[in-house]
Amino acid sequence: AQPAADTASPTLRKIRDTGLITLGYRDASVPFSYLNAKRQPIGYSMDLCERVVAAVRQRLDLPDLEVRRMLVSSATRFPLVANGTVDIECGVTTNTVERQKLVAFSLTTYVAASRLLVREDSTVATVDDLRGQPVASTLATTSIQFLHTINQQRGLDMRILAGLDDVEGMRMVHTGRAVAYAMDDVLLSSMKALHPEFASLRIAPLALTTEPYALVLRRDDPVFKQLVDGVLARLYRSGEAERIYRRWFESPIEPNELNLRMPLSDALRRVLRQPTDTADTSAYQ
Repeated sequence: AQPAADTASPTLRKIRDTGLITLGYRDASVPFSYLNAKRQPIGYSMDLCERVVAAVRQRLDLPDLEVRRMLVSSATRFPLVANGTVDIECGVTTNTVERQKLVAFSLTTYVAASRLLVREDSTVATVDDLRGQPVASTLATTSIQFLHTINQQRGLDMRILAGLDDVEGMRMVHTGRAVAYAMDDVLLSSMKALHPEFASLRIAPLALTTEPYALVLRRDDPVFKQLVDGVLARLYRSGEAERIYRRWFESPIEPNELNLRMPLSDALRRVLRQPTDTADTSAYQ
């Protein structure tokens, strides 16, 4: 029965035929997916994907399965998964109902919140404080989508600036080009820790949105999704997922032995106890 199911999976069929599985990675999304000193992709999401690769290797009986790691960006990740170039995207991607029209998502792997990064002396505390101001975010992210939506709904007349990555967006705030940068809190915290030039910036406490991260898979391939979800569920049940988490969020990490000191959140603890792949953000409150 299993070989028949594997044949029904376009992802597994391609992997078997080519002897190759392709993982999409991000180059600067610490500690999820980023490059170490040897320019090799590492991180929390990469570790989860490596566990999936091991399961695929065993299931297809391909001990010599080749693993190709392909750089993706916030703009290219979905097209590359949708067209089959990338088999799993291992990054910092939020599961949303709109995105499910293009790709599929694994069980949730992390729960973040989008917040505003502002200068230390800023008085910005709410979205309404951004009225008529230049505000930055990153291309093709849920944060920039939120800014566009709220701008239109409330008639805030914000000037929304799109950066290519977190560093560019944060630099806009640092240099005064923007009054705030909207992005996921975990990424803001890690980038502040990694870049001393941003030490004077602070993260406003207001949570704009809830962001359930997941691995990204090809749409309409339930067999492969079941395999990926099965791997994650076993990691969650066994406690191995918590050990992986502590390695990346509560221990010194490459390349400079920085410890982010981010304990497991209540929201993620609930996910590990009761795994879900829902995009409904109320489920994570």
